[in-house]
This record gives sequence, structure tokens and C-alpha cells, in this order.
Amino acid sequence: MKVLILGAGAAGLTLGNRLVDKGIDSFLILEKETEPGGLCRSIEFEGEPIDIGGPHYLDHRSEKVLNYLFGFMPKDEWNLYERDSRILVNGQLINSPFEANLWQMDLDSQVGYLESISAAGCNTGANAPESFKNWIYWKLGKRIADDYMIPYNSKLYGDNLDAMGTYWLYKLPSVSFRETLLSCLQKRAYGTQPCVAEFYYPKKTGFGELWRRMADRLEGHIFCNQSVSYIDMDRKTVKTKTGETYQADIIITTIPWRCFDEIDGLPKELKEGLKSLKYVAIENRYINDDVDTQAQWVYFPDMKLPYHRATIRKNVWPTMHGMIIEINQNRVKLIPDDMPYNYKFANEYAYPVNTIGKPELMKSVLAYAGQKQVYGLGRWGEHQHHNSDVVVELAMDFVDKVAEKII
Repeated sequence: MKVLILGAGAAGLTLGNRLVDKGIDSFLILEKETEPGGLCRSIEFEGEPIDIGGPHYLDHRSEKVLNYLFGFMPKDEWNLYERDSRILVNGQLINSPFEANLWQMDLDSQVGYLESISAAGCNTGANAPESFKNWIYWKLGKRIADDYMIPYNSKLYGDNLDAMGTYWLYKLPSVSFRETLLSCLQKRAYGTQPCVAEFYYPKKTGFGELWRRMADRLEGHIFCNQSVSYIDMDRKTVKTKTGETYQADIIITTIPWRCFDEIDGLPKELKEGLKSLKYVAIENRYINDDVDTQAQWVYFPDMKLPYHRATIRKNVWPTMHGMIIEINQNRVKLIPDDMPYNYKFANEYAYPVNTIGKPELMKSVLAYAGQKQVYGLGRWGEHQHHNSDVVVELAMDFVDKVAEKII
């Protein structure tokens, strides 16, 4: 075939649909699971949809992406929400981001955190460090680091924390002592939300419905239960664990590079580099207990709790019940045996870890592979923590660039 796509998640499904848009029919998508959708899949459980990958949503910011996706699932099938995420720290529940909402805490805590922020390196003129842990202290001050950011990220990333760099933290706003002080005095948040401020979520279904509809349009082009284990970049051939062989003019991988047992046509040093890529496995558990909060997400830095985040389902779909707690797979053993849950789903590849040296490695791998018309795209093809809307735009742009070559 002309194009072979590995993985039928958000990236693979967008690639396939854009090829159809361009009139290209000679392509195939190989998917390891029994159905497409990747981390964005939803299942039906006790009459309600559950997103197996945890909290997923559609960012409102890219008009280009929204217009395209609304072509599969019209805008009137979505609700638009204002983000409400909160942090439970030392028994006090405050809005996120932490430093902008200190005013919601008791007075003694406010004073203590303000003193710590005033002494943070970013406010005293110290140079920014290169390691993630030290950067947190430099950015937020010792107290916020010790009470929130270090324990929370330790729960999420586990023993990878010391290997992480700072190049991915550019999105975080400056923590101004002056603005933080003003927010405490005026009892309101200063600055802007450092992440998604508004998002869409389906009115009557799980998030996976969008991707199911995109997959329906690609009937006959998606082969499920195909776990790829080998790729030959020179021959542009892949093999599955069950022995099938596929060949194409162009290969686009959206699956983790660590999934390949063997890669031919790639220099030894790059192969070894790919083996060093870190990622986090996550288990999501559905608990049918309603929580009295308006927040969609609550973060838990307390190291005594095994989970680090909970999605409060009724606040993203009013007729839903319960919550989904997210747990690093290595911390699942800390869950008490008598802690009830209604459903669980494990995702081996949930989050790429932004280790020191990873950008340089992936730049070299993707450049070398691209010369042989083997491309990496999306969260796992690029080993970047892209949200689904970013992945969709990347896939759209990619097909737009290469369509003439394929035709």
C-alpha cells in the first residue's frame, strides 16, 4: 500500500481520515487492541460511559481542530465547560493553580507560603537550574515545592523524577511575589490559567464516541488485534507478533517506539537511545461514590494516598455518577485491600516522561527515520505529552504536507 499507519488512536484516526479527505485510498491502520480509539476510548459500564484513559476532553482553543472534529460529532452534541480543578493540601481544598489561590487558605498558611515565594530563586534573581526538582524550588519556593509539587509529581512520575529536565515547563507562568501578595489581599486569583481554561465534553456519551465515529468512516482500513513488533526502515516493512507482514511506501508510527522488539535500518546509538525512553503506566479505577464538589478534577499530593488525581464525573456530565481515580501502576500495591471499586483499567503507556536529553534524542531519531520515509507522530510517535487536540492538528498538518507526494 502507499501508507501504513501504526496505531488507531487520535493520531492514527486523524491521519486516516485526512487521507480519505485527500482522495487517498491505499492505506491501512494497524491497531494492537480489539477496537480503535487508543487512550481516548470509552466503554459502557452499568449504563454509563467510562473513559478508560482517565480524564480526556476537547480543548476549545484551536478553531481549525474544532471545525474538523465537529464534522464527525457536531458542536450541538457537546457541552462547553469552564475548567475547575482543585488541590487538597494539608486538609485545605483550594483552586488550581496553587500560587494564584493562596487566599483561599487560612491566614497562617498564606503568610508562610508568601514568605517562601519571596525567597524563591525566580524572585531573587538566581539562575534557573536544569533539573526538574531544583527548578520547582527555584520557581515556587520551598514550601509549595515540599507541600505540593514535589510529592504530587513523585506520585505521578515515580522514580523518574530525578531524571527529568525543565524544557517542557515553559507553559507555566511566572510566580510573582507581588501578584501573589495582591491576590491574598484582594481575595481573588491573579494571572491566567496555565493550562486548559475551557473545554468541551459530549452531552450524552463518553469522549470515545468522537473517535468511534472517526473510525467508522475508515471501515476496511483498520486492522485490529495487530501488535507490531518489528520494523525495517530500509524495506519499509513491519511484522506483527502473530507473523503478518505489511509493506508500504510511507510508514507513520503513532505507537511507542519501545513497542518494537527490533528496529532495522536505525543506527545502533539511536536504538540504544530509544531503549532509554521513560514512560508512566497508569491504572484508572471507577468508584461509584458521589463527591460534594464543583470541581472536575482534584489533585492529591498527600503521599499516604496511593492515587494522585480524581475526576469527578458529574461535573463533566451531569447525569454521570462517581469518580475515576488515577494511580501510578507502581503505587497500586499501596491501595488497601478493602478499598472498593467498580471497574479498573490499566494503561501501560499513559504518559511520556520528559527526561534530560530526550528532545535531542527524538530529534535525531525522527530526522533519520524521516529520510527513509518512516515518520513518528503524536504523543508516542514523538514521545511528547500532547493532548488529543494537539495530536489532531499535527496529523492534519502532516497529511497536508505529504499528500502530493503520496498521490
